[in-house]
Parts: sequence; C-alpha cells; structure tokens
Amino acid sequence: MADDRIILTGMVFYGFHGVTDEEQRIGQRFIVDVELDTDTRAAGETDDIAQAVNYVAVYAAARDVVEGDSRRLIEAVAERIAGRVLEEQPVRGVRVRVTKPSPPIPGAVLSGAAVEVYRRR
Repeated sequence: MADDRIILTGMVFYGFHGVTDEEQRIGQRFIVDVELDTDTRAAGETDDIAQAVNYVAVYAAARDVVEGDSRRLIEAVAERIAGRVLEEQPVRGVRVRVTKPSPPIPGAVLSGAAVEVYRRR
C-alpha cells in the first residue's frame, strides 16, 4: 500500500465551542486541517474521480461539525470530524487539527491553541 496523503489546510469556520458561557454564546473562528491517509494510485493512474477521495465531502463534514452543535472542548470537535471522515471516505486514517485562534487565556500572547487527533480504521 502506498503512503499517500491528501491534505486540506486552513479551513475556517465559525462555531460556538468553548468552556465558557461567553464562548458558547458569542462564538468564534476555528481553523481545521485534515490529512487523509489513503492510496491515491488508482485515481492518479486513471484520472477518474470515482477512484478519488471526495474533498467536497471532507470539507462538508468538517463544516457540519464545527458549525453544528456546541461542544465544550475542541478535543470533542476534532474527534467528531475524524469519525465522520472515517465513516464516509475510503481512507485508512485521518489526522484532524482544530485550532482556536483566540483562546480566552487571560494575559496570554499566542497565535492559537490547537488539538490534533489521529484515528485509523
């Protein structure tokens, strides 16, 4: 099997996830990156979209989870995205990174807080 990856980076969505009431009421941006472990050989050799992972569906799964039901933890958001992708796409594994660009950490100067999960079939 090939060690191929398909990578979708910098998907930005607006969601209402967080531990504080304010985060769940006001919401904020979340940035999602998804890496798919798959074998792209058939798609590459045949140039046939039916042999490929559906990028549109992967994007839609990430969007649906982030813009859907509120979660307290970005760990839960990442887990749900990974589960949807494994359920819906012909991939061996999926790595999901969810970044909260403006975490409410008093006095902190940082470009974001992120959680990354890797799940396999």
